[in-house]
Amino acid sequence: MLFSLIWTTMPRQPEPAEILDPVAPGTSRRMARTAQRDNRKERALRSILHRRGLRFRVHGRLLEGSRRTVDIVFARARVAVFIDGCFWHDCPIHGTSPTNNAAWWRAKIDANVARDRDTDARLVESGWTVVRIWEHEDLSVAADRIEALVRVDAHNAKTRP
Repeated sequence: MLFSLIWTTMPRQPEPAEILDPVAPGTSRRMARTAQRDNRKERALRSILHRRGLRFRVHGRLLEGSRRTVDIVFARARVAVFIDGCFWHDCPIHGTSPTNNAAWWRAKIDANVARDRDTDARLVESGWTVVRIWEHEDLSVAADRIEALVRVDAHNAKTRP
């Protein structure tokens, strides 16, 4: 009886999520408006590649049993292209670390980078060439890099026995 009385009069312990609110409401609204796919840079790069006569699929799932998608897929040449945001993927030049809830953000961004490395390794293991483009890169230069890989790999695919 005494135990139940003490238990009911003790204040409830807050959940960890209630102690550390990782995202302020304004930040949350801004993040929700940010396009995760088909963003301006991604559409611009696809447009340049298409004008150069390259044909591709978008947002392909290449890893069996995974929900991870590749931004631009050149299936015949086996080239997978990702356009990475400087903040979310920890760009060595432009990556920033928020000061609010710094530990939470560091863990989140580190997990993104670890997932990127795992995706790269699994795709390479499956015979794909992986190209990662930073959002700050010149899109024409990025397109040159991609086109060179796609054209060489597509040519090699045609000449294989």
